[in-house]
Amino acid sequence: MKTRLGDTGVLILFCVLMRTSSVAANAQSMHHYVFFGMDREKIHSETFLRASALEGAQLKYSWKELEPEKDAYEFGAIRKDLEFLQSHGKKLFMQLQDSTFDEKHIFVPKYLLEDPQYHGGADRQYELAGKNEEKSVPAGWVARRWDPAVQARFYRLLQALGKEFDMKIEGINLPETAVEFGETGRLFPKGFTPAKYRDAILTQIKALKSAFPKSVTLQYANFMPGEWLPESDKGYLKSIFATAKGLKVGTAGPDMLPWKPGQMKHSYPLIRAIDGLVPTGIAVQEGNYSAKNPKTGKPVTLSELYDFAHDYLKVQYVFWCDEEPYFSKGVIPYLEKYEKLAPARKTN
Repeated sequence: MKTRLGDTGVLILFCVLMRTSSVAANAQSMHHYVFFGMDREKIHSETFLRASALEGAQLKYSWKELEPEKDAYEFGAIRKDLEFLQSHGKKLFMQLQDSTFDEKHIFVPKYLLEDPQYHGGADRQYELAGKNEEKSVPAGWVARRWDPAVQARFYRLLQALGKEFDMKIEGINLPETAVEFGETGRLFPKGFTPAKYRDAILTQIKALKSAFPKSVTLQYANFMPGEWLPESDKGYLKSIFATAKGLKVGTAGPDMLPWKPGQMKHSYPLIRAIDGLVPTGIAVQEGNYSAKNPKTGKPVTLSELYDFAHDYLKVQYVFWCDEEPYFSKGVIPYLEKYEKLAPARKTN
């Protein structure tokens, strides 16, 4: 059951606005976006458009909507959203989506699903009961990122997008590296191994940078199949960060969960370690606003989220989800307060 933010919770969020001195300085180094996902019509919201602290919107576009037929690209939705945002002094950060967390939706084009040369085009992910793979249930789909035939089509899409939108959009990010096929191989899709998947992500990063040499590029990297740090470190996740750093591709991750043990053993210290070398970011997703802080045993506060992003992770980009009532009654007034105190942030 989700925790709702009552009057007391809203009051607490507003009270943290009084903590001005340190956060005013912090605001100069972070760029704040709202993540609307596929609810892209929300960019027309007056609440968003009036929020000067929000530089723009992070919007999600699926592979299948951008390539409804093979080599027939349809970028009209991106053009329309970009034009609207620019007309209101806002920027576009796009997320190119090839995976889902819903069994009902597959985000790869239909031709990939039907043409045998793509071996199905996408494969199921699973939710496991602990490590019991026999009790797994379907939990969405992911493109066959490790399949050379599917890779080639995805990279062709990246090139087409880059040709039209590089430098015009603020940035582009690819979805998280985490996939769930269990550990024993019983649920592995055809041709999949953790090592092949690692190699595929490394190649994907290179393709992303080649397509978008000027706009900000981010690979979401949180966990990798086939390892768990530090007990079983195969170097998979670390190689993602190392390659991205070498190519000047940024790294980011979904879920801002301050001090959560799993993330603290994986992506968080790796994001922190490349501060100042490449762009980095963190996504505050649904449920994060009410998650428990392991250090306090209490629901995380807005100031704790903000400080963790700036003081520990040291990220340049924060993508705040619009979950209510946290967003309009907490996040926006919080950021607006410090936007006025630190207008220099706009010049970074």
